[in-house]
Amino acid sequence: MREIERANKGRLKIYLGAAPGVGKTYHMLQDANEMKKRGIDVVIGFVETYGRKDTEEQIGDLEIIPLKEINYKGVILKEMDLEAIIKRKPQVVVVDELAHTNAPGSKNEKRYQDVLELIDNGISVMTAVNIQHFESLNDYVNRMTNVKVRETIPDKILELADEIEVVDVSPETLIERLKNGKIYSPDKIETALNNFFRVGNLAALRELTLREVANEVDDRLLEYRNKKKVVGLKGAQEKILVCVNLRFNAEYLIRRGYRLAKMLKADLFVLHVYNDDELKDHKNLKKLDEITMLCNKLEAKFYMVKSNDPAKAIIKFAEENAITQIVVGQSVRRRIDEIIRGSIVRRIMKGTKFIDVLVVADPRG
Repeated sequence: MREIERANKGRLKIYLGAAPGVGKTYHMLQDANEMKKRGIDVVIGFVETYGRKDTEEQIGDLEIIPLKEINYKGVILKEMDLEAIIKRKPQVVVVDELAHTNAPGSKNEKRYQDVLELIDNGISVMTAVNIQHFESLNDYVNRMTNVKVRETIPDKILELADEIEVVDVSPETLIERLKNGKIYSPDKIETALNNFFRVGNLAALRELTLREVANEVDDRLLEYRNKKKVVGLKGAQEKILVCVNLRFNAEYLIRRGYRLAKMLKADLFVLHVYNDDELKDHKNLKKLDEITMLCNKLEAKFYMVKSNDPAKAIIKFAEENAITQIVVGQSVRRRIDEIIRGSIVRRIMKGTKFIDVLVVADPRG
């Protein structure tokens, strides 16, 4: 049923950039013209060229749906005509400036809501946006660039996209474009160079863009792998899993895992496999609180799984979450217990494929 519902909807392609001027609209219009040459019914719902000659030339012979005029307090504002596009019902529509806030009196408050409505009506959408407009990154971008981004869109839009194309140029190339007047008018160039368009800002935003897309691709790969049960298929991102119990060395293992994750720029997961008896002990509950606080401090994802077979639970968790490295502490089991029940580490190594297992020495020596 879900596949049938999805088949009746349009597709969403996002052209994603790190900053204004990287060429998102230019490439989007190029692709739209290529579609038209192949006989696809594609129109422009809204495009913003900012007077850039190269971008304006890419409009070519594409049909443009006239903008809708909205009278707001005696001022005529122009917005994309959502109703006209739905009535025209093209196969594909170009909708620029995804994070735009619509004029008062529009059907939807935000343009991304217009886009979702177009998709629901079976119209595919090509759109463009910069990374700093995603809601969860807003504070991070503000701290990084000292620029407050006021127009934001939900992160779910990136998740809904059927295709994401990163339009990327180096910070040096972007600054050269700015100086040559290809991004802003001459009166704005100096201000831009001293604020948003500093090399450090652009490099950080570029890295953020590539990382977010890599994470999104990995999530989709993980979903596909679990759905198709493809053994050994991993994403590009390293994922570290630290397995802890409630003994003294839990924090030590988590910090060791954090240092490893930081070095590899990897996601950090912490897993505790427990049983009912454990949670009856007040000391254990206090220890759990301490572990949770440390995980929050280090931005690690802490999970608890109930099982009487820790090795089996760890193996299952690692496979389901595409873990690439597992960190465990030295076993304190007596040799006779390991002979009878088997070493947990050995069972993990035997039960997993393409996952490295790091055994951390007891810090007490």
